[in-house]
Amino acid sequence: MEKREEEEECDNKTFKKTKPAKRNEEDITICEISKNRRVVVRSWKGMVMVDIREFYMKDGDLLPGKKGISLPLDQWNILRDHVGEIDKALAENP
Repeated sequence: MEKREEEEECDNKTFKKTKPAKRNEEDITICEISKNRRVVVRSWKGMVMVDIREFYMKDGDLLPGKKGISLPLDQWNILRDHVGEIDKALAENP
């Protein structure tokens, strides 16, 4: 089972793009947030989703776990539009 890996830089940090062979070949890993947490853009049931999820290894394959959230584009756009407010609230509540 072949995996395609490609190293890129994200905010001066190197991460790997990984496409598990059993998953949709259109999945694009955007950023590795932590060892087992990733942001992936994928198509699911005909909809493009931003998927923030924990992954795990099973039989040599990297698979998405149950813990996470998939946002359709309309919800992703709402979240993206409020990043400034989220950053401000975080700065005010250390």
